[in-house]
Amino acid sequence: MRAVGSASREALASARERLSVLAGSTSVDTTVLSDELASVTALLDREVGLRRTLTDPSQPGEAKAGLVGRLLTGQVGGETVDLISGMVRSRWSAPRDLVDALEELADTAELTSAERDGTLDTVEDELFRFSRIVASSPELRATLAGGKGSEENREARALLIRRLLGGRTRPVTERLVLRLVQHPRGRSLEGGLESLSRIAAERRNRSVAVVTSAVPLDETQRRRLGEALGRLYGRPVQLNLDVDPRVLGGISVRIGDEVIQGTIAQRLDEVSRRLGD
Repeated sequence: MRAVGSASREALASARERLSVLAGSTSVDTTVLSDELASVTALLDREVGLRRTLTDPSQPGEAKAGLVGRLLTGQVGGETVDLISGMVRSRWSAPRDLVDALEELADTAELTSAERDGTLDTVEDELFRFSRIVASSPELRATLAGGKGSEENREARALLIRRLLGGRTRPVTERLVLRLVQHPRGRSLEGGLESLSRIAAERRNRSVAVVTSAVPLDETQRRRLGEALGRLYGRPVQLNLDVDPRVLGGISVRIGDEVIQGTIAQRLDEVSRRLGD
C-alpha cells in the first residue's frame, strides 16, 4: 500500500466525515453520489494538470473550490460539488492522494446504499467469493486485468463481468466490480477487491481476517477463532474463509499486513495465550 502523508490523512478523515453526514440524509441518493464521485475520479486520473492545480498548496482553498464549482456545476449534483469543493480546500500531501480519496468515497457511498437496505453483509461476502474465483483462475484474472486498454477492450471486460455477476449478485456488488475492472488505476484486480472488502468491513466497524485452511473449519473452530481474534484486536472480526490443501494441515490468518500461520490447534492456543498475557 502506498504511503500517505499526514496532511492527506487529515484531509481524508475530514472528507469521510462530510460523506457520512451526506449519507445520513435519506434525501441523498448514495448510488447517484457514488457514480458522480467515480466520474470525477476518472476525470482527475486522466487530467494530471487539473489535479495538480486542485492540490496546489500555494493556491487559496476558496479559489480551488471556485474552480471545482465552475467545472462541475451542471455536470454532477450539488451534494457532489459541495463535497469535492470541501476536499480541495484541504491540504493534500500529493496530488494523487486526492484522486485515491475520491475513489474511496465513491466506493463507500456505494456500500452505504447496501447498508441502507440491509444487504451489506451479502455484498461483503459476494466480493470475497468473487476474489477467490479470480485468485483460482489465472485465465480469468488475465482477461479482466487489462489495464486501461481501448474502449472496446474495456467494454468486453464489462460484458464479461455482467455475464458472470448479473442476476447472481446484488446490484451493488456488480457495480463495484464493474468500476474496478473498467478503471483499475494501476491496481491489481485482487488488490482492488481486497480494498473493497476492507471498506465494507469498516462500514460495520470491524476487521476482516482472511482465513485459509487445508480443510474446512467446523462451527466450533470458527466461533473460537472469531472470538479470540475479536478480543485480540479489540473489535469484531469478520472471518472470510477459504480452503487450500497446500496449507498442509495448518491454517493461515491474514488481517491487513499481519499474517499468522501454523496448525489450527496451535494458532487457537497461541491466540488464547496472547490474550492471557
